[in-house]
Amino acid sequence: MTWALLISAIAMYLPANIFPVMAVTSLGNTQADTIMSGVIYFLSHGDWPLALIIFIASVLVPLLKMIALTYLLLSVQRKSPVRKLQRTKLYRITELVGRWSMVDIFVVALLVALVQIGNLATIEPGIGAIAFAAVVILTMLAALRFDARLIWDN
Repeated sequence: MTWALLISAIAMYLPANIFPVMAVTSLGNTQADTIMSGVIYFLSHGDWPLALIIFIASVLVPLLKMIALTYLLLSVQRKSPVRKLQRTKLYRITELVGRWSMVDIFVVALLVALVQIGNLATIEPGIGAIAFAAVVILTMLAALRFDARLIWDN
């Protein structure tokens, strides 16, 4: 089950980063932005700390979670006897970080709910937001479904 959830998350990762996360309409002009276009926008306007936060939270963390889960699953399948304590810690970190990944989804949801000023400005979620939410939820479920006791089995 963990493999199925992880493979599904990996499949959704590409659309989450290719398709627009939200579309902003301001004074009749609509601009759809992906995660990376948002990072590039903040970098080009000199707001590198915010760009770094968005990049780490929305691109790097989900990718590292999927890599960590893949490593844990492969090591359990191969009944690896090495670094059991470190793998257990990796699992706990992966599970803990999963909860915080939902913050990105809540930010998009709040912006969509709060910025509805008729013809002046609106924000609509894009298909990328749905794919990103799927990545976050699927990796959270995969981490929860993983049985860390298998790390210690011989």
